[in-house]
Amino acid sequence: MAPPRKSDFKLLWLKVLQYRLTTPPGPVTMYTAIPKSGSPFDASVNQPGLHIWRVEKMKPVPVSAESKGIFYSGDSYLVLHNGPEEQANLHIWIGQSSSRDEQGACAVLSTHLNTLLGERPVQHREVQGNESDVFMEYFPHGIKYQEGGVESAFHKTQSSQGSVPIRKLYQVKGKKNIRATERELSWASYNTGDCFILDLGDTIYTWCGETSNILERNKARDLALAIRDSERQGKARVEIVSDGEEPPEMIQVLGPKPALRQGSPEEDVTADQKNAGAAALYKVSDATGKMNLTKVSGSSPFSQGLLCTDDCFVLDNGQCGKIYVWKGRKANQQEREAALKVAEDFISRMKYSPKTQVEILPQGRESPLFRQFFASWK
Repeated sequence: MAPPRKSDFKLLWLKVLQYRLTTPPGPVTMYTAIPKSGSPFDASVNQPGLHIWRVEKMKPVPVSAESKGIFYSGDSYLVLHNGPEEQANLHIWIGQSSSRDEQGACAVLSTHLNTLLGERPVQHREVQGNESDVFMEYFPHGIKYQEGGVESAFHKTQSSQGSVPIRKLYQVKGKKNIRATERELSWASYNTGDCFILDLGDTIYTWCGETSNILERNKARDLALAIRDSERQGKARVEIVSDGEEPPEMIQVLGPKPALRQGSPEEDVTADQKNAGAAALYKVSDATGKMNLTKVSGSSPFSQGLLCTDDCFVLDNGQCGKIYVWKGRKANQQEREAALKVAEDFISRMKYSPKTQVEILPQGRESPLFRQFFASWK
């Protein structure tokens, strides 16, 4: 495949500008996909397994195997998983400090990649700290957030080649979906209810709070081992440290240990998926040349017959943190390609949390959580 031309990326930039200038409360302004002739993706996107790209200067840059599971808060990513029997999931991951430009470029690239794959994937919008269960399953050792973005990541890589010692602290928290988040290198970041990984380069300390749960302890150990194997080529030493038994090396880095904040078990409870009784279903229409939404039912359970194969629909469960977009098999191309933009503008219009999850489902790929809103499903 020929490499993308400068004109193709200029076109992408113009589309990103269009994405930025769309006014959320009004009708959704549609944007067109990147021409296939100038695709920034190669044929490897059809290979099975996990593919991750970081958006750098409006281009998708593949993430190396050893860096998969590490996400920079200042960046946006595309994550594609090709499973068996042509089952695929395509995720946009948005860092909490990523720019609007990067988010817009990521959305355009996602639309283009989805088209390249014949619109087979279920699409997801993930926001840092509120990732879906599907996303978390790709990373059995949990995921790791690091501060900074493309530029700061570059500088960190450069400085690690010099004499600057490695000193990082990660908080490991959760029950079902364990996440490791980089924290300030200080005792003030600690509490007695979680686990923490203090990475000093040659030695990686896994510290377990007095009231941390067994799942956090296991995941913290697994993540420390993963850091050793992927970032230190197996040469670092991993030590498990109990609360109150800190070695001198930890005290030397963190200072004298003060009384720590008490952890609350309630903080670790991951709410089960709710079978919400209050939800709404909207039909998406572009009859006027712009995307408009019409409510077809204000409460669930819905009748499956409301989903017409010629249209797209938004299932609003935003009060419980999730929006679904269902794409009918015979819906026109503009409606299908605008699905993510429709969902994002809907979240803004309804004043839902920016962390609201989005799941975009082609007809025939409906998830159990989507089907639960219907009285019966055939």
